[in-house]
Amino acid sequence: MDTSTASNSALYRRMFGYLRPYRGLAISAFVVTLLFAAADALTFLAMAPAASVLFRENPSAAAADSLATVSAADPSAPSLLTDPLAIGGRIGQILENTAGRFIHEGLSQETLLGRVTLLILVAFLIKNIFDFLTSYFVVKLEQSVVRSLRTQVYDHLLELDLRFFNRTRAGDIIRRLTGDIDQMRLLLTNNLFKFITSVLQVVLAFAVLLGTNAKLTAVALIVLPVMFGVWGKLLRRLKRGDRSVLALSSDISSHIQETVYGARQVKAAAAEGFEARRFFDLTGRYFKAHVRTERVRALASPLSEMVGALGTVMILWYGARIVHINHEMTPQAFLVFLAFSMKLYQPAKWLSKFPSVVNPGLVSAERIFEFLDTPVEMPDRPGARAFDGFGRSLRFENVSFHYNPDEPVLDDVSFEVRPGQVVALVGPSGAGKTTLADLVARFYDPVSGRITLDGVDLREFQAKSYRAKLGIVTQETVLFHDTVRHNIGYALEHVSEDSIRAAADAANATEFIERLPDGYDTMLGERATRLSGGQRQRVAIARAILRDPPILIFDEATSALDSESERLVQDAIERLLKGRTVFVIAHRLSTIRHADLILVMDRGRIVQRGTHDELIAQGGLYGKLHSLQFDMRTELPAGPAY
Repeated sequence: MDTSTASNSALYRRMFGYLRPYRGLAISAFVVTLLFAAADALTFLAMAPAASVLFRENPSAAAADSLATVSAADPSAPSLLTDPLAIGGRIGQILENTAGRFIHEGLSQETLLGRVTLLILVAFLIKNIFDFLTSYFVVKLEQSVVRSLRTQVYDHLLELDLRFFNRTRAGDIIRRLTGDIDQMRLLLTNNLFKFITSVLQVVLAFAVLLGTNAKLTAVALIVLPVMFGVWGKLLRRLKRGDRSVLALSSDISSHIQETVYGARQVKAAAAEGFEARRFFDLTGRYFKAHVRTERVRALASPLSEMVGALGTVMILWYGARIVHINHEMTPQAFLVFLAFSMKLYQPAKWLSKFPSVVNPGLVSAERIFEFLDTPVEMPDRPGARAFDGFGRSLRFENVSFHYNPDEPVLDDVSFEVRPGQVVALVGPSGAGKTTLADLVARFYDPVSGRITLDGVDLREFQAKSYRAKLGIVTQETVLFHDTVRHNIGYALEHVSEDSIRAAADAANATEFIERLPDGYDTMLGERATRLSGGQRQRVAIARAILRDPPILIFDEATSALDSESERLVQDAIERLLKGRTVFVIAHRLSTIRHADLILVMDRGRIVQRGTHDELIAQGGLYGKLHSLQFDMRTELPAGPAY
């Protein structure tokens, strides 16, 4: 067994594992599929007496009466169901003992036609009942599996760390959760049960043909190895092509998403033509890859058709000799045999195409399992405990961090914060302020050194339990496509209406919320674009106030607001900060004049620390930043008291 075969085998086993929780449903689907295949064969068997009646001369009334008398006296009179086919063995006995007693030579022409018609209708009724049941059980099974798989992938994505989301495009994630799972669904259910049905149809058709004439059956089977060997050499090309097509599809999804989210920037830069060219180039590459792959896959139908036609010609040539020269079969028996050989070739042709049909599903399964196999880079330690706050200090002890080993972001950072203090992080762009705040939030763990709470390493606490005690208000306010009420009370259960309204009041948000069309029940829409920047920030502040976190991380971002919005937001911020341990990423020095501790950062290191007055006296980088912002003025403009 080569590596590719072993890999596919392991992939199939893993996929079929998703059927295990629904084994009762899977067994039901298999049983009705088996019955459908049997009923499908029965519809063809029901055609046999019709052929015999068509070739039969109308007997005289006397002869008919005589045949009826013989039939009544001898129940084993020849059956028109098996005689045209000359089926022997177990199948022939079963047919003789069932339908053969209903249709036999002892009946008149008129009675035979009536019974043959009824038999055909009953056969098709039974077949279609099982066809409906097969479709119903397969759909129910496939949707159960899809829901389970999609939920598992989504739950795992939620557990992954920010590193994963930083390096993976959102469109690729969405594509794997939607399109790839749909492709895998087709393989795991539809194609699987079609495969089972086709195998059963081939087996039943082969059994009937073999019981009719072994020599002619051997001729019919000669072409099957050729039919199944047609695709062997093309599968590797198809797998590469399908993976390329799915990857480009993810790129298209990502590009569309980025363009929609960045529509304002596209318009502002008059970049419509630029983005259109990029998209045209991307869809062009997808077009070429898709056409190239489907060109290979499209060979399946004509090649299989020609091989099937070759088999039919061989049956006609050899069957004519058996009928007219050797007299081993009647013409009507040969016609029914020919019809059954077609019934053999139809599912056999699909089975020969099966590897090419399921290949996109296999590639999609690999892409899905890549996500599921992505490890959680910051799992809770064994025995990690719940976090319930700290009483003495939060300390950074010689903390260093990097995203890439060659590019350090924080270097030997140490400081101490006491409960209730406001710590401001100041420095030029790229100094490491946001990364330091992310370490406080435990979005990442230090590469070296440690962060402690009352002397206990932060990694000793359960990450979710710790983050539940945090409030985070960022520059880019994240609101969801939901009501104002649910955005304020996000992820909190059993929150009273009074608590939500009180939080909105404290955030100076009540006035504009009540002016919305449906008040607190107004849907904000995707990214809440119907609200202004200041309104979005006040909703985010109301969310933080409602959670009442002991530790707050605040990325101060009021510089882009108008004077009235800034005043309202600053007033809400002052209420939010009271009594909490706060880390402020400061962009305007006017907002941190009353901070308990200001950490001045440059190139990942703390180069100055102290209060505003102390740092002004020191000069250095803080003094330089202060001079740049205030044009050498010594008096600071009014700002929030933190």
